[in-house]
Amino acid sequence: VYEQKAMFGEALAEFQTWQGLSGGDPAALGALGHAYAVSGKRDQARKALTELKDLSRSRYVAPFDLAVLYIGLGERDQALEWLEKAFADHSAWMAWLNVDPRFDTLRGDPRYRDLLRRMGL
Repeated sequence: VYEQKAMFGEALAEFQTWQGLSGGDPAALGALGHAYAVSGKRDQARKALTELKDLSRSRYVAPFDLAVLYIGLGERDQALEWLEKAFADHSAWMAWLNVDPRFDTLRGDPRYRDLLRRMGL
C-alpha cells in the first residue's frame, strides 16, 4: 500500500523488514527490488536483480519474482518473458495478476491480455 501511495520511504522500510525476517525469501527480494526501482533507486534495484539471478543458481527463484522486479524497472519485454515462465511454472502468484497494481503498465499490452485470457482471467 505504501508503494502504491508513493510513500517510498515507508514501503522500502517494510520490504527491508520482510527481507530481513524472511530468511532470504526471493519474493521479498523481488518486491524490495521493485520498490527500489519505482522509487528511483535504480542502482539498488539492479543490485537486487543481480542477487536474485545469483541466488537462482543455488536455489529455486520463482519467475514471478523476477517479473516483479523487471516491471519495476520499466523493462516490459523482460517482465512479460518472466511472466510467461511463471505461467508455465504454475506460479500461485499468477492468480493475482489481473488485480496486482504493479502490473498496471502492462494492461494495454496485447501479450499481457493474451496471458490473462489463457489463464482464464
